[in-house]
Amino acid sequence: MRRTSLAVTLGAIVALTATSCGDTTEPASNGDETSAEQESLVLYSGRNEELIQPLIDTFSEETGIEVDVRYGGTAEMAAQLLEEGEGSPADVFLAQDAGALGAVAEEGLFDELDAELLDQVPEAYRDAEDRWVGLSGRVRTLIYNTDTVDEADLPESVDELTGSQYTGRVGVAPTNASFQSFVTAHREIEGEEATQTFLDDLAANDPQIREGNGEIVTDVADGVIDMGLVNHYYLYGRAKELGEDPAELNVANHLFSGGDVGSLINVAGVGVLNSENPAAASLAEFMLSTDGQTYFAEETAEYPMIEGVEGPEGMPSLQELDAPDIDLNRLDDLETSVEMIVESGLVG
Repeated sequence: MRRTSLAVTLGAIVALTATSCGDTTEPASNGDETSAEQESLVLYSGRNEELIQPLIDTFSEETGIEVDVRYGGTAEMAAQLLEEGEGSPADVFLAQDAGALGAVAEEGLFDELDAELLDQVPEAYRDAEDRWVGLSGRVRTLIYNTDTVDEADLPESVDELTGSQYTGRVGVAPTNASFQSFVTAHREIEGEEATQTFLDDLAANDPQIREGNGEIVTDVADGVIDMGLVNHYYLYGRAKELGEDPAELNVANHLFSGGDVGSLINVAGVGVLNSENPAAASLAEFMLSTDGQTYFAEETAEYPMIEGVEGPEGMPSLQELDAPDIDLNRLDDLETSVEMIVESGLVG
């Protein structure tokens, strides 16, 4: 399949579900309007405005570099970049997952990153060809309502969620980029046929479809559904909203063991499309600085990518997680995953 058709596939899903991770207004300026000193840049962000804008504001205050941001879902922003190609006004792409970064990298749109920047991050969480780098990590998890679900009744593998005992009880967000990357990882580990069977069986098991992970967590906490597939940090986000200790909530994260693909570790990351603009590299450097990494760890309870910054309280360290052994560079084929999700009936 042609990689460029990914834009059409992802764009169709975004339009079909009206799903977005933030405001989709156009940036205030484009790449042609940057100053002669290159003290501005255009950022396409697949992470939402509420999370990212405070960090961008701090960067601008400290460096004097103006950042014009277009916000949208990661899939939407990746599709936009692939449609625009080398004519894109974007200088930097901030993505929610490695799959979208890989898809843009495979189209040849990213410039090579500096080795000094890359060396701060373990090899497992950056591109093998130095085109993108992870900024923060997250692990896939099954969040469940501790009032309605006995811990002993939780599945050992994500594939077990297709069983009759879970009919109508599991929330999923099939248009979310993290779910699509999970499906891509499932394909890499279990094979295409097994993954399509899993998706078909999941779709036939009356899953509770939601637009995003946050909605799943809310409905699990409210007892609308018993459990749902999300990223680990949504639990911490709810605790922060309520001003409570995560351990005191009526929801908890269930981590699959034995290297199960349901406990995939993925990263949010960044790629630079215009290395001739020094401001672009400056933004990436800032996000991997101690201040930038502390922001991700404290504000979203994500795993930092550099040494010396503490990870989320109550979670195993990255090294202790019993995650599947997979090369994140192989999560770039989102197109096939999206097609399989649509084929299963989870979207439509």
